[in-house]
Amino acid sequence: MATEEPKQPVDYRAAGVDTAEGARAVEGIRSHVRATYRPEVIGDIGGFGGLFSASAFKDMADPVLVSGTDGVGTKIEIAKLLDRHDTVGIDLVAMCVNDILASGAEPLFFLDYVASGKLDAARMERIVAGIAEGCQQAGCALVGGEMAEHPGTMDPDDYDLCGFCVGVVDRPKMITGETIVPGDVILGLGSTGLHSNGFSLVRKVLVEGREADLALPRMDLGGVTLGELLLTPTRIYVKSVLATLAEVPIKGMAHITGGGITENLDRALPATCDARVVRGSWKVPAVFGLVQEAAGIDDDSMYRTFNMGVGLALVVDPKHAPAAAAKLLELGETVAEIGEIVEGTGVVTYA
Repeated sequence: MATEEPKQPVDYRAAGVDTAEGARAVEGIRSHVRATYRPEVIGDIGGFGGLFSASAFKDMADPVLVSGTDGVGTKIEIAKLLDRHDTVGIDLVAMCVNDILASGAEPLFFLDYVASGKLDAARMERIVAGIAEGCQQAGCALVGGEMAEHPGTMDPDDYDLCGFCVGVVDRPKMITGETIVPGDVILGLGSTGLHSNGFSLVRKVLVEGREADLALPRMDLGGVTLGELLLTPTRIYVKSVLATLAEVPIKGMAHITGGGITENLDRALPATCDARVVRGSWKVPAVFGLVQEAAGIDDDSMYRTFNMGVGLALVVDPKHAPAAAAKLLELGETVAEIGEIVEGTGVVTYA
């Protein structure tokens, strides 16, 4: 009678999850996380929940919490091709904090989720260092997160990011767009390029089959490589816009993300108004021309897909527009008057 071979033990590491590497990753990110802490943060990295004091609300008549969540999308594929992982974390924070800024909210704290096929502590530190940098740019605290290993469901070198932020605004100061009327001015704040939207199209027309070209300097891009250009982080507008809001009233605000100007600026409008945007009233970065030529698509498609050089749009009373623009310029933003509000049905049109 045949004897059965004794079973070999299978531990968690044999199943594909390395808890020791996870511990090394936590230690590697510790200093980056602590660098984001605000006075309201309670405790330290490693707890079961992120703790944040409500003392930030003490001077508000009616504090309203505003939350946002987002990811980086397929821009991560460019980061993997170039083995450069220190910028996509900034994108992750930007996509969330710029969204809640549209209500006039100050971001308070942020949490991240990083899923990978196989945890690499050194790569994880670079990713989280970028997230921490984004949090510092936005003035919010990184109070927690999760690093998950998914062997068998993700390739070993694969990873994905998502983030979640919470902010606060005093209800009397909340930006709703309700007071927008015909004659108001639209100010556009310059983007740093593609930000984190449209990369499935960008990769298809500029990258697929030409991956080696990503690291080559390009004269038509001023000597930078296409890879560097594509990985330029999303601009975070929080500090400059909040400082401007403290001095100048803003009626409406739109974060220009997926859907471009056409399908984001309309979200800030009342049902009785249109936004008439004047093409050519601001400088469109060269990367959009590269994409349009390679894709062979028309202007309407571009403005419905990409930010086209406008990362945030503000609607202000014409008598306040000069002061708002001057303050934003003083704080380092690129500002252009890109259109006006007219009677309509709540859509974006172009002149």
